[in-house]
Amino acid sequence: MDEPDRWRHMESAPKDGSRILVTIRSSEQGPAEVDLAYWSNGDQFGGEGWRASDSSPGHIIEYAEPELKCWMPMPAANRSRSSMPSPWEGDDTEQLDGSGI
Repeated sequence: MDEPDRWRHMESAPKDGSRILVTIRSSEQGPAEVDLAYWSNGDQFGGEGWRASDSSPGHIIEYAEPELKCWMPMPAANRSRSSMPSPWEGDDTEQLDGSGI
């Protein structure tokens, strides 16, 4: 992936179990935020879908497809990053992946 620090459409997110960063849409529960998620093919904890467990140890969170706005790869381990990226705030999905430019 040539540009790791770029938000991408969820349709292109890997469904191989690898961990990725996702923007969770804002809702009545709060503003948009970033979480670490992965695709699960289903197991004793539930059916297939997007899950997160790293931000809440001991708790598995399942996300419905409409809750997730976009994704980006995890930053490389050798990169210095002091915090998570900001959530994608744009309304126009055509701007994701740089396609609106």
